[in-house]
Amino acid sequence: MTSTSRRLLSRSSVPGLSALSCAALLLAAAGCSFTDGAVAIPVPTPAPEGAELCRALHRELPESVEGQKRRTADPESDLTAVWGDPAIVLRCGVPRPEKMNDPAAQAVEADGVNWMLERQKDGSPRFTTTYREVYVEVTLPAKYAHDVTTLAAFAEPVRKTVPDSV
Repeated sequence: MTSTSRRLLSRSSVPGLSALSCAALLLAAAGCSFTDGAVAIPVPTPAPEGAELCRALHRELPESVEGQKRRTADPESDLTAVWGDPAIVLRCGVPRPEKMNDPAAQAVEADGVNWMLERQKDGSPRFTTTYREVYVEVTLPAKYAHDVTTLAAFAEPVRKTVPDSV
């Protein structure tokens, strides 16, 4: 092979590699995934005891919530779960929300489990269990903003696997 053909070969392979790298970078930046419709969810990092409670909760979670089937979370974890589109998202082992220090914080009770309510910027509600050994967070799409009955789907699994802290 001549030095000219080596130069041409190396030049022609670099743009192809750059195009492939750029495509991968664009997909990553856009939050796309090569998995089948997985929803990106940040995974909490609880203490080992809390993680064990979360794994037990994960095994008890329902296959459907509000008629929405369970989907794959990205990354897959025993600390997260997701249903439907737009997604109903559960994260177990989250830090204690700062809002719990507010004596005026709103709370609801669903089938024996207490949840503190926080409104997100888009109006969607995020609920976090209170008085439990580990905090469980459920974020609902805006379409469920006024319907806390969705939390009832999580009450039995939470009561069964995450003990009261009081």
